[in-house]
Formats: sequence, structure tokens, C-alpha cells
Amino acid sequence: MMIWIILLAMTAAAVMAVLWPLSRHGAISRQVDPNTQFYREQVAEIDRDRDRGALLPAEAEAAKAEAGRRLLRASHAADTMLDAVGEPALRRRRAASTLALSVIPILALAVYGGLGSPHILERLGRVPVTGQEARTDIGSAVAQIEAHLATNPQDGRGWEVIAPVYLRMGRMDDAVKAYEAALRHLGPDAARLANYGEALVIARDGLVSKNAQTAFEKAVELDPSSAKARLYLARAAEQDGRIGKAREDYAAILTASPTDAPWVPLVREQLARLDGQQAAVASPLDNEAIAGMVASLASRLESQGGSVDEWARLVRSYAVLGQRDKASAAALKARQALAKDADGLKAIDTMTRELQLTNATP
Repeated sequence: MMIWIILLAMTAAAVMAVLWPLSRHGAISRQVDPNTQFYREQVAEIDRDRDRGALLPAEAEAAKAEAGRRLLRASHAADTMLDAVGEPALRRRRAASTLALSVIPILALAVYGGLGSPHILERLGRVPVTGQEARTDIGSAVAQIEAHLATNPQDGRGWEVIAPVYLRMGRMDDAVKAYEAALRHLGPDAARLANYGEALVIARDGLVSKNAQTAFEKAVELDPSSAKARLYLARAAEQDGRIGKAREDYAAILTASPTDAPWVPLVREQLARLDGQQAAVASPLDNEAIAGMVASLASRLESQGGSVDEWARLVRSYAVLGQRDKASAAALKARQALAKDADGLKAIDTMTRELQLTNATP
């Protein structure tokens, strides 16, 4: 029974949505777009539901994609209505639309109730959508939104909706460009900058680049409580070898966060890991022992060579000990030793970027 109530409500809403503008005497203004306003309100509501945990990120993306499809259909309907000319044509259209929109839904429901299978609708409400169906639906929605953005590139909200979907689909460069377009047309705010910075990090395989760090810093300037931006800034400090600064940043985030915040377990994990690293180098005797082991490893690698993992361990060990010049020199030697190993060179290059060893490039 509930499905019939929903159908009737949707039919009534659809009829009123079309009849109301038709009842007006003047032409529809091209400067007022209630469809776009309604679309923005929907997206804002989806974001609020996601932030308070009512929707998972994937569900929020799918809901935004659905909102985009509705916007496209509504925009197409609005453009069709704007093509009408002449008062007689307007009166004829009003009469025909009123008759069609009033009679056709009633006839359709009557025929479907007698000849169709209304019980299937009840079952559909209880059958979950399969993963393949969801992927197909999202792919179709993305195609429609892309077509809309191709003709309306100034629609910043559309770019912001499609950017996280690109991330989910693995289209990292497209996600970065979409967030850049959203920032260009909507202007910067803390959440938008943090999302843009995150896309840059993901596109660089986890490296917090200078551009990403700048985006996170601007986000924190606008909203000091931006947990996402602060987390990535702490990671940037760690990648730069500033372990003490990274630990301070993580601790500050933990202190300022509600105990049930979704990022709290991650912050605690990072703190525990950093505390373990600091404990390992806290004692002077331990430092001497570690330095001795690192020197032994360096000597063996220079004389006998070694695997990619061993070279990477040497570079990272120097960085942890704060000997960044030696870390850069070790990275250069690793590149020479692994000159014929394309995958090995890629691994070393990725690590030097993570550690921001600017002198490690040959």
C-alpha cells in the first residue's frame, strides 16, 4: 500500500510542478532557475547527512549523482518550455498540458492496476541494488553530468558533485581538475580546499606535495577545526622528517576532536606508531647502535649491492636519524645500482618524494 501512496504523491508533485508555471501569464524568466536551486539544496542536504554519519561516502556519491541526473532532466524540461512563442500558443499549451497531465496519470494507474503487476513494485522496494547495477547507474549518471558540464562549464556545483565520483572510479587526474573547476567557479572554502588537497595526495600515491600542502594550509586558515586538512598537514610534517612536529599535530587533533569522531582511531594509530619511533631513538646508546647498523648496511650495499627494499631501508633510516644529506646521497647511489630495474627506480623515486629529499634527483 505504501508504494501506491508514494506513486500518487510523486504524480501529484509532477503535475503541480508543470501546471504551476503554465498558469502564469508572463513568460518564464531565464534569470531564475528553481531547478538549480533545488539541486543545490539537495546536494547540501546529502553533505549534511554524510557529515553526521547518516550516509556512507559511497552512498552520498550515488545520491549526488542521482541529483545530477534530476537536474539535467529538469533543465531540459525548462529549456523546452522557454521555446514557446505567442499568447495563443501559450493558451493552447496550457489547455493541452492540463488535460494531459490530469488525465494520463489517472488512466495509467487504472490500466496498470488492472493489467499490470503492481505487486512487483512492493517486492522491488525490498530488493537491494546489486553492485553491478550500482556501477552501471553511476556510470550513466556520470556521462549525463559530463554532457551537462560540457555545455555549462561554469556550473561549479556540478564539478563539485562529480569530483568525488571520479575519485571513486579511479580517475584521479579528472578528480583534481574537477575540484579546481569547483574552486574557480564557487570560490574557496575550508571543505572544498581540503577535498582538493586530498585529491592531489591520492593522485600522487599518498605524497603530500607542495600544492596539496598549500591547499590544506589555506583550509586551516579558513577553518582551524578542519580535521582532514590538519591530518594531512601532520602527514606532511612526517614525510618531511619532522617527526616531533608530526606528533604534536596529531596530538592536537586528538585533543580537539570528539571521542566518537571517525578519524580518532586513525590519529591514535599514528601517534602510537610515532611514539614507537621516538622510543627507538630516545636513548643515546640506542642511537649509537642504530647508527652502527645503518653504517654496516651502507657499507655492504656499496660493496656488494642489494635489493630495492634494502636500499629503501637505508634511505629511510638516514631520514629517521635526521641525516637528510646522507639520505639523499644514498638515494642517488640506489638509483645508480638499480639503473636497469625500472620498478626499483620507481620505488626509490616515490620514496624520495615522500621524504621530500630535494637533492636526491640525479
